[in-house]
Amino acid sequence: MTPKERAIAAFELREPDDIVPTFELQFQLSEALLGKKHATQRELDEASPGEKDRLLSIEAELYVEEAERLDYSIISVSFGPHNSEDLLQTIRRICRLVGEKYLIAVLLDGTMGIPNGQTMMTLSMRLTDDADGLKAEQDRNVDGAIEYAKRLADAGVGVALMVADYCFNDGPFLSPAMFREFVTPYLARQVSELKKLGLYTVKHTDGNIMPILDQLVESGADALHSIDPQAGVDLKEVKRLVGDRIALCGNVRCDFLQSRTVQDAVTDAERSLRDGMPGGGYFFCTSNTPFIGMPLENYLAALDVRRRLGWYKREGL
Repeated sequence: MTPKERAIAAFELREPDDIVPTFELQFQLSEALLGKKHATQRELDEASPGEKDRLLSIEAELYVEEAERLDYSIISVSFGPHNSEDLLQTIRRICRLVGEKYLIAVLLDGTMGIPNGQTMMTLSMRLTDDADGLKAEQDRNVDGAIEYAKRLADAGVGVALMVADYCFNDGPFLSPAMFREFVTPYLARQVSELKKLGLYTVKHTDGNIMPILDQLVESGADALHSIDPQAGVDLKEVKRLVGDRIALCGNVRCDFLQSRTVQDAVTDAERSLRDGMPGGGYFFCTSNTPFIGMPLENYLAALDVRRRLGWYKREGL
């Protein structure tokens, strides 16, 4: 199968004909792996038209080189251009380079996630004093995400990575009842409209999702990322509960990859494959991202486990 076909099989809750698909929300170790960095938006803004054209081509080529080296099924365009026109140009260039080999993804989410320290108090007050205004704001945010998704889909994007975080390690930032009122309807509408555009939808949230797992599944999203083991979320149990309704992405422990031995990384990758692969509907990846500072050796050791043990079928068998 092509990498794209593997991803589609997983989204459709099937087993690929060969190896379990893999991808990451972001791959932040390009310099360690390839000796190359993604361009910044500032570099693009300060470049002459000719230089910008060159940088965007290099950017597209780097995404493809990462995918080829790491055997990703989905190329997540999450670094480099943030200006919408530059991002669309990069996506179009990647599509010209890869044709139908990969699915292309972007980070896109209009739903309300965990507020930061500066807005926590304001949100807490609005939940009771301005509920209608807050809901209208959520509608506008989702409308904006859907409108932008139309342009992304036209450029060749096939996957929306919905990255608003909803949960801390001890549970969601809203009670399940409040989550059902202030988040779930907007998430479900966003998913529905993105699917109408032909996009696969991946809902990412770190933390303990178990109190709202049913609502995340009810949203209709195609996949759930990252099944966070550092928050006590058990991939095998989530697979048992909802694996027949939503694909799962994860959940190799980033803390092991960051600060434990290569053998620890290998052991945890083996566990993730053992718990996630049966029956299909599973993407092998980390519980967050391969972030800057994570030892590349540990991440590559985890990927080597996939190459060794991640097979549903082998050619000739």
